[in-house]
Amino acid sequence: MESQVGDGGSVDLDGARLETMTPEPLLTRDYETRPSLVYERLRQQHGPVAPVDLLGVPAWLVLGYRESLEVLQDDAGWPKGLEKWRARSEGRVPADWPLGPSLEVNHVLIQGGPGYRPLRTAWDAALKPFQDPRHPQAKRLKTAVGAYADELITLVGQAGGTGWADLSAQFSRPLPLMVASHLLGFPGSQGDDALMDMWRVLDAGPDAEPALERLLAALAELAAGKLEKPGEDFPSYLLAAHPELSLDQLARELFMLLGMTSDHVGILISNTVVEVISGEGGVRASLSAGMVRESMNRVVMRKPPLVNFVPRFAAEDTRLGNYTIRAGDPVWVSSAAAHADPLFADHVESGTTVSTRAHLAWGAGRRQCPARELASTVAAVGVGRLFERFTHLDLALPVDQLPWRSSPFMRGLRSLPVRYELATMPEPPSSQATAAEEPAGIGLPDRAVRQRSSLWRYLTGLIGVGR
Repeated sequence: MESQVGDGGSVDLDGARLETMTPEPLLTRDYETRPSLVYERLRQQHGPVAPVDLLGVPAWLVLGYRESLEVLQDDAGWPKGLEKWRARSEGRVPADWPLGPSLEVNHVLIQGGPGYRPLRTAWDAALKPFQDPRHPQAKRLKTAVGAYADELITLVGQAGGTGWADLSAQFSRPLPLMVASHLLGFPGSQGDDALMDMWRVLDAGPDAEPALERLLAALAELAAGKLEKPGEDFPSYLLAAHPELSLDQLARELFMLLGMTSDHVGILISNTVVEVISGEGGVRASLSAGMVRESMNRVVMRKPPLVNFVPRFAAEDTRLGNYTIRAGDPVWVSSAAAHADPLFADHVESGTTVSTRAHLAWGAGRRQCPARELASTVAAVGVGRLFERFTHLDLALPVDQLPWRSSPFMRGLRSLPVRYELATMPEPPSSQATAAEEPAGIGLPDRAVRQRSSLWRYLTGLIGVGR
């Protein structure tokens, strides 16, 4: 049976097997610079589902919005869990596959099978105090995020009331890491040191492997401390909700919270800032009306931070798009491609400041991101404080020359150079006042401790660079 698909000719629907195909590589230079063009080319050639090569391993990439929802909302038909990957169980996935380490850490976003449901229930319980706006913890956290943002903005301002800054390195990336560190309840400056290693891991540089070892060791030590002496923090709440977790399992969950939340939120902040100060799509008007959340919602439609979700696997031979996906085949849903699907995008009004909530930036179905409200709050408060504290922000490069970094999962800016004009800076809160207002693990560290940390030394070294 054959079908005509776009301009790409005919596709053999019934005879095509992933392991016998020669799909084109996805992670190319074209993909890094203009992923939308790559998605569109694949859509023209194959329809809403396309075979791709992921660094030497074949997989199915879901490009269609309707097909993406079908996969994301059907956990039984498209389950997670690497044990379901047929090629992996048959030894056809290389042991040194570059994406292997990020998928082998069996945390809540990766795990399938019977262990997932109790783990997800525990995650929801542990995050609820920080995500429920009626809860005192959520209110204190929102106040703390504003204080962290002010710390970072004040540090930028040490170079002068006007100047040049990299808002990615000096604000968007450290802010969510600082918040995540204190959600984890790191003592003193130990959390800041772990943040630097988290950066090294996310950047996948030559020092990523030893940084990962140090980070996992620090998280294991933190987990042991919470087991012995619980506090008002995420790991303590997670242990209370799921006492059967081993220290190793708890450390993996903490790694997921620290890495995923920080990278996702940091990219969301940077992308929102770019959209606002470049005035694209009416975002500037919506922000001036006090609609920061609405601005972010529009941004994730256009540039979702998480562009491709971790793989799911066909439970049985299933028709999806123009292909039959064989049982055990890996299926990667692309939120970025789904948002650009004409069947969906053509129904989204581009001229309004009120955008659809039907985007897939946080996933869909029962496995939607458990920390989406927390992440949205951190990003919204951060963006809001930026435009309150800076009377003027302007991109130091044209929008089309901003440097992007792409991975199989995320897409964000390598740097965000801006020219700024800072409003009058408020006095930073004293450690005594903060301690009186915030519980342990949520307040700002003592300023002297902060200034001795590796993170703060790094950020201080960036002051005025490029002026």
